[in-house]
Parts: sequence; structure tokens; C-alpha cells
Amino acid sequence: MIIVGITGGIGSGKTTIAKYFSSEFGIPVYYADTEAKALMNTEALRKQVIRLLGKASYKEGELDRKYVADKVFKDKDLLEKLNQIVHPAVGKHFKNWCAQQDAPYVLKEAAILFENDTASGLDYTILITAPKKMRIYRVLERDDSTVEDIENRMNKQWDDAKKIPLADFIIENIELDSSKLQAKNIHHQILRDRVNT
Repeated sequence: MIIVGITGGIGSGKTTIAKYFSSEFGIPVYYADTEAKALMNTEALRKQVIRLLGKASYKEGELDRKYVADKVFKDKDLLEKLNQIVHPAVGKHFKNWCAQQDAPYVLKEAAILFENDTASGLDYTILITAPKKMRIYRVLERDDSTVEDIENRMNKQWDDAKKIPLADFIIENIELDSSKLQAKNIHHQILRDRVNT
């Protein structure tokens, strides 16, 4: 099974592009950040998160994402400790998910792949990029974050200049039709490589 990582900073549009691979080419997509949040609501992880961040991490049994984000995005050490709880659980869950897929390849969509060295276990990586102002605007449109919140989160992720040399493919996601064309070319390239190996 070929595993392709798809990543990009907040507001880059990585989820939009991942959904296009799924709807247009039938490629299964594992949304690592979504699955991580779901796993954090399981009993096993809930106990560990409460031990790390306190009882206020959960409201009525559900993860209080805003509270958690406010805590960890202001404290690099706490973020690292939370990642040490969540990432192994996501890795195991992803492995089980992959075993159930029947496709030429799968996509693993995640906000951070290079930062935590997850990329080293992948066959290819696709980096979605967009100008910073556009990314901020997109996030402001979709949720109630402030510019300061968004920039805080951006500062916790590597900037594109650091990630570009590490990526196998890059989609500059400014205009959607152009991005879709870039995705189509990447899809065909992966299929060609698969046949030739």
C-alpha cells in the first residue's frame, strides 16, 4: 500500500484538496487531525489528557477544543507532551485503517508531517501552500478565530520555505481550478510510479 501524506499550514486548503482526491479519484483519505480529536474522546486518552491539562479539558464528556488549543498553542512544552500522548494512538489507528483500504494508494491528511517526522514513514508527501494573507482570511471566514489566534498557530508550524525542500509534490492553492489540475497531475504521477516499481 502506497501512503501519501498531504499537509500544509493552517488555512492552506489541504482538506479541500484532500477531498478532491477522494471525490475525483476515489482515493481514501485519513484525516489525522479529525481522528486525533475523536481518539482524545476515548477513555484511554481522556485520562491522560486530563492528567496533563486538567479537568477543564472536557465539557460534558467531550473534548473542549478551544480550551485545549488555548493552553497548548501558548506553551511549546505542553504541546509536545500532548503530542506524545496523541501521536502514537493516531499512528496505531492509521495502521489499522490502512489495512482495511483497497485502493492504489491512500492519503494521510495532517497539519504537521515534517515537524514531528511522520513524513519519514510515507512514500510521498504533498505540500499545499498559499500566501499568508490568504490563509489568514480563509481561517477568519470559517471559524471565530482572531488574527492573533491564527498567527499563534502559524508560528507553531514550520513555514513553507522550510517544508518545500522536503516535499515530493507542491500544490500552490491560490485558485481552485489550478489546484485541481495540479492534483490531477500528481495523482497520475503516483499511479505511473506505482506501475514502474
